[in-house]
Amino acid sequence: MKKLVSILFFAFAGITFSAHSEQQQGGQYKELGPWQVHYIAFPSTFIQPQIAKAYGLERSDYKGIVNISILKNNADKTAQTAILSGTAKNLLGNKQTLTFKEVIEGESIYYLAQVKFTNEEILRFDIEIKQNNQFQKLQFQQKFYVD
Repeated sequence: MKKLVSILFFAFAGITFSAHSEQQQGGQYKELGPWQVHYIAFPSTFIQPQIAKAYGLERSDYKGIVNISILKNNADKTAQTAILSGTAKNLLGNKQTLTFKEVIEGESIYYLAQVKFTNEEILRFDIEIKQNNQFQKLQFQQKFYVD
C-alpha cells in the first residue's frame, strides 16, 4: 500500500487537467521559490474503497481529492514537509475551505484534502504553502465530472 498513493498521483498526473500553464510545461507541477510543487485533483471514485478507508477519505460521486507533493527544487528532489491551507472556489464564487492531511510513506510526503463538486463544475484552487520563513501560493483550476 506504500506505493499506492504515489502510483495514483503519477497515474492521474497525465489525466484530467486543463490549466493553461501545465499544458505548456507538459506536467502538473509548478516551480515555486525553492520548491517543485506537484498537484492533482480528481474524483474520489478513482480510488479503491480500501485505499480511501486507509487514508480516511470519503468516496462519493460528488467529492474530489486534491493531492499536493512538495519537493526541494534541486537535483535530489527531496520531499518536503510544510503547512498547507487553501480554498476551492467555483465560477459563481462559492468557496470551500480545504483541510489538508499529511501522509508520510517512506521518503514520500503527500498532502490530501477533499472537495465537493457538481457535474462539470470548474473549481479554482488557491493553496498557501508555508515552511519556516518560506511562503508560496499555488493556483490552478480543475473541471470535475460525475461518473
